[in-house]
Amino acid sequence: MSLQDKVMEAMKTAMKAKDTQSLEALRSIKSALLLAQTETGSRAELSEEEEVKILQKQVKQRKDSAAIYNQQNRPDLAEPELAQAAIIEKFLPQQLSHEEVAKIVEQIIAETGATSMADMGKVMGLASAKLAGKKDGKTISTVVKAKLS
Repeated sequence: MSLQDKVMEAMKTAMKAKDTQSLEALRSIKSALLLAQTETGSRAELSEEEEVKILQKQVKQRKDSAAIYNQQNRPDLAEPELAQAAIIEKFLPQQLSHEEVAKIVEQIIAETGATSMADMGKVMGLASAKLAGKKDGKTISTVVKAKLS
């Protein structure tokens, strides 16, 4: 079952349950997927990697918005954003734990022979490719910095 089919099924369930929070998040996923499909030069179907990138972007937008709302002391606006991020995350592949990411980064550092922060770009490139869809870039970057410094 494709991601769009899963989203449509979840939308039907949310509509029947009158769950407006879920429905809003699911509609944003559907909209982002349709927009990506209809962009010029795009093919009819999106690859799984493209779908994961779109979902990660949606989650990041929600979390960034929630952080801004929290800074402005507006938890009433932050809570729905975080709830929507949690709903969207359900459609992402299983996320790795911090320890699993650290192990993978250590392997990459050992393979590349990286020793200092000067090698961060090389390590980040490999780590980002290997962990695509399994962990957000900010966390990967934090782990790489910790291991190289």
